[in-house]
Amino acid sequence: MRDTSPRPLPTPHRFPGLRRRGFLAATGAASLGAFALTGCGGTGTGPGPADDAGEGGSPRKGGRLRAAFAGGGAGETLDPHMANLFVDVARAKALFDKLADYGADLSARPRLAERWEPDRTLDRWRVTLRRAVFHDGRPVTAKDVLYSYRRIADPKRAFRAKASLEPIDLDASRATGERSLEFVLKRPTAEFPNVLAAFGAYIVPEGATAFDRKPVGSGPFRFRSFTPGRSAVFARHDAYWEGAPHLDEIEFVVANEESARVNALLGGQIEYAHELDPATARAHEGAGRIGIVRLRGSAMQAFCMKTDRPPFDDERVRRAFFLIADREELVDGALSGAGEVGNDLFGKGYEYYADGLPQRAPDLDRARALLKQAGAENLKVTLDTSAVAAGFTEAASIFRDQAAKAGVTVEVRMGSKDSYWSDVLDRGTLCCYRSGAMPIEAHISQRLLTDSTTNATRWRHEDFDALYRQAQSTRDRAGRAAVYERMQRRLYAEGGFLIWGFADWIIGTARTVKGVGTEAPANTLDWARFDTVWLA
Repeated sequence: MRDTSPRPLPTPHRFPGLRRRGFLAATGAASLGAFALTGCGGTGTGPGPADDAGEGGSPRKGGRLRAAFAGGGAGETLDPHMANLFVDVARAKALFDKLADYGADLSARPRLAERWEPDRTLDRWRVTLRRAVFHDGRPVTAKDVLYSYRRIADPKRAFRAKASLEPIDLDASRATGERSLEFVLKRPTAEFPNVLAAFGAYIVPEGATAFDRKPVGSGPFRFRSFTPGRSAVFARHDAYWEGAPHLDEIEFVVANEESARVNALLGGQIEYAHELDPATARAHEGAGRIGIVRLRGSAMQAFCMKTDRPPFDDERVRRAFFLIADREELVDGALSGAGEVGNDLFGKGYEYYADGLPQRAPDLDRARALLKQAGAENLKVTLDTSAVAAGFTEAASIFRDQAAKAGVTVEVRMGSKDSYWSDVLDRGTLCCYRSGAMPIEAHISQRLLTDSTTNATRWRHEDFDALYRQAQSTRDRAGRAAVYERMQRRLYAEGGFLIWGFADWIIGTARTVKGVGTEAPANTLDWARFDTVWLA
């Protein structure tokens, strides 16, 4: 039985030391399917009487940790520039490194880049690499960085970080030494470190083109085996620049059903279960058999309206849908109260978030009036959803009933768990959507610019693109914040994301698992960071 009784909502300041950086992103979670544990052997132990995850004792060397994620089917790849689903990112960060990554407060933290500094005009940035080696012993050099970024920026490809790297003039940028670079920018960019930390901007060896047979990276683990849609096994990289991992091996197994992940965890077949349903977590929290890690308010929850096709090419219809949604009902029903209400803007509680806009509440009379003005009375629309992510099917059913009160017929269509994210990127008109963590400016660059490769709402406005470039080039923080607020006001009024909530991100672990980050939103540096985890 699902407990849907109201719970106190967390405050916007969810993480200690929060610097109000923008947050949330990677279209998250993978598609779901059957969980096959064949070949999932290892030295990891099952649940026992140890302390909670992340607590107690000194790190212990050895063992294989088995981590279950929802996967992407037989078409999965280890190409880090193609990483899109959470399992893709977890595997990529185990094998590869970026120049920077986001801390829990969403500020850029140095990784392969030891330091960076701009010139006076902010259109040239000097980056110095730390001493690091690839798994085959070659040093990581400036040439590897330039090759990786130029590969991502290939106009013939649709790599995830392509829009984020757009400010860099890669033809003019150059290596100034084996471990030093000068990035020449197309315009002054005050927050260039966010570009270095961009989702998917991993560094690969110069000339690398194939990644599924024997990928070579500089990350904490090196490749051992990979079967798309089933399993990937990586071994400890002893020469890792930040110190060798505690584990001997990490195995990523695909468990597309949440119940399969939970049962495997309870049965000792895995030690880490990514993404648990709030009701499941509540049932097991404090029971002593498994550990529950809650990353508060970590995942944006939304309905995505495609603004380039009927009926959502009419902004009056989009505004009507904003007024149909009862956000509190959606959070209580779809998330079992494990989250907080949204206000149709990404990044609640973080730097540049426009928190001065009125909180939206249902107004069915106004919604009906807008639909009538748009000639959309008795509107029928299909809402694509899937059991691909926690709360999606529940949210679709709840919103269907809410829309009916405004005279709108919503037909819920269940999509494939294996291909949902690729299907809804271009197809359909309305879908369930969610996102993990990234700064607000990164969300804009990857999702809301004309050439963004994951522009699911099909929001394409040259004047909006120009405002983004203006914000990037504004040296003064107050001036930059004013431009971002102007952009968000427009999205609030007529955008394609109906953002109804921010969900807790929930992870289950065996009681033997230690060192799991407990304050890192999904997709930040310390999320799914298995080089710091050990088995007690």
